[in-house]
Amino acid sequence: MMRFTDHLGNLIQLGSFPTRIVSLVPSQTELLYDLGLENEVVGITRFCIHPEVWRRSKCVIGGTKDFDFKAIAALQPDLIIGNKEENYAEGIAILQRHYPVWMSDIYDIKDAINTIAAIGELCGRQALAQNIIQTIAKERAQFKSNIGKTVAYFIWKKPYMVAASNTFIHAMLQEFGLQNIFGDYERYPELAIDTLCNMKPDLVFLSSEPYKFSQRHIPEFKAIFPNAEIVLVDGEMFSWYGSRLQHAFQYFKTLDLR
Repeated sequence: MMRFTDHLGNLIQLGSFPTRIVSLVPSQTELLYDLGLENEVVGITRFCIHPEVWRRSKCVIGGTKDFDFKAIAALQPDLIIGNKEENYAEGIAILQRHYPVWMSDIYDIKDAINTIAAIGELCGRQALAQNIIQTIAKERAQFKSNIGKTVAYFIWKKPYMVAASNTFIHAMLQEFGLQNIFGDYERYPELAIDTLCNMKPDLVFLSSEPYKFSQRHIPEFKAIFPNAEIVLVDGEMFSWYGSRLQHAFQYFKTLDLR
């Protein structure tokens, strides 16, 4: 019997490496793909958009916060992999009564690397996991930024919501040499227009997810922050904490930040 402890302190016991895995988190689904678990992963959420081929070949078991328990039961999983922030506690508690459920809880790159290593160990893919970790470490070590600007990172509108402290996005902004102007706030606060107008960030990042900001939103934010540079950014590069981290630092270099 193999025993593992997840990020929330739960003990997971497996008789062997899993052969029927359900992934409840998009970034961790992509990691499972990059760990070569094509045959082992049987279920994913409707938000698991990478890899594209899995959207057609794997069973969709609902969303990250509304599981289809019947669909999951039909798959007979021997391991379910989730995340504290992206999934909902009530649904996870129900799944834990019936299946081994391994949960991540991620706030920074150290947590992300620990997750990659742990999932590699869970699934018997330690060598591939270490290759991914080494690539991330190399890209991180080679990255240099002297931007030193303040930034507001928007994830939603109506209401306006930003990524503040105690989030993986906040940690990534720091990795990229930026100061989150909402760093004194917690998590993902909703902000009134008056509050926004009183802030003077150098940069405003409009994320591609979960709200899909586009070019048409730039004038609206330019009116709120007339002195800021408004930039559309790929949210996956700031918030996906799996194997996509291998590409995050190179991506940031491509942003045209004055």
